Amino acid sequence: MPLEATMMIIDNSEYMRNGDYVPTRFDAQSDAVNTVFQTKIDSNPENTVGLMTMAGKGPQVLVTHSKDLGQILQAIHVASNNVGGSIDIPTAIAVAQLALKHRENKNLRQRIIVFVASPLEGDAADEKEMVKLAKRLKKNNVAVDVVAFGDGIEETSGDEKSVLKAFVEAVNNGDNSHLVNAAPGNMLLSDVLISSPVLAGDRQAGIPEELMGGGDTSGAGPSNDFEFGVDPSLDPELAMALRMSMQEAQAREAAEAAQSAQPSQPSTTPAAATTGTSSSAPAESSHEPADDTDDDDEEKLLKKALAISEGQEDHDVEMDDEDDDEEDEDAAIARAIEMSMQEEQDKQKKQK
Repeated sequence: MPLEATMMIIDNSEYMRNGDYVPTRFDAQSDAVNTVFQTKIDSNPENTVGLMTMAGKGPQVLVTHSKDLGQILQAIHVASNNVGGSIDIPTAIAVAQLALKHRENKNLRQRIIVFVASPLEGDAADEKEMVKLAKRLKKNNVAVDVVAFGDGIEETSGDEKSVLKAFVEAVNNGDNSHLVNAAPGNMLLSDVLISSPVLAGDRQAGIPEELMGGGDTSGAGPSNDFEFGVDPSLDPELAMALRMSMQEAQAREAAEAAQSAQPSQPSTTPAAATTGTSSSAPAESSHEPADDTDDDDEEKLLKKALAISEGQEDHDVEMDDEDDDEEDEDAAIARAIEMSMQEEQDKQKKQK
């Protein structure tokens, strides 16, 4: 993730009252400043962002190395009340470089973002002076992004190179500086910046490469070749949610396939287990002495004989008990018969 200290230079000249950007150029610039701040801080929590103006009475630093969005919004409100005058790009860049030089964390790389919506005047229109300034910035490892929006900023004829383009080419070191020309149209200035190389690295810093799909990661413009039809640089949360849902579906399908394949596996494992035990049993028995096996057999036979004898005794006792019961019943029946016969004989005797 990029680790940077960024100083934004905004245009607060009279030209910012124009309505070619809805509602005005200054409001469109304010929205773009908010987008740049959010993107820089989201890409790395150690990043810092500052804000200054370059018109009015002169360049003025409003916020230095802040991570608080409230300070940036308050500074924009102050700048909106000081719209007027003409811009002084060379002086503003020199002041911004000085502010970055005194940053607290020296590990932060230095970057300046200049918003230009006014015609170039004075030293800003002199290509030699601007190239000289660019070389000094490059020597001090300061990257510069220029965002030019509005009509009539530079008037070039034929193959003549614009001053801003020459300035960016001179300060560029390893493709760390860019020039963005945003003509008035249906797109917001903030949307143009998001899809431009100025914020491409910061937007893609927290997005996994797999989420980028087959899209264009150069940041030169939006693409429709993404995996889910969503540009992760514009909506990383939606792209991440779609990716996670697809991974969950794949995991669910893999689990179902594993469950369907499980019944066929146990049929092979018991056979292997039985063969393993059968093969190990002879090996164990082969190591045991023959005397031990004979003793075990004799003990088993004795135990069986004792169990059988005990079972027979119990059976005999039960049979004897049953025989005694049967004899008692026979004796009772015989007595009853004898008594009945005697009663009949007594009755016959009485009748006689």
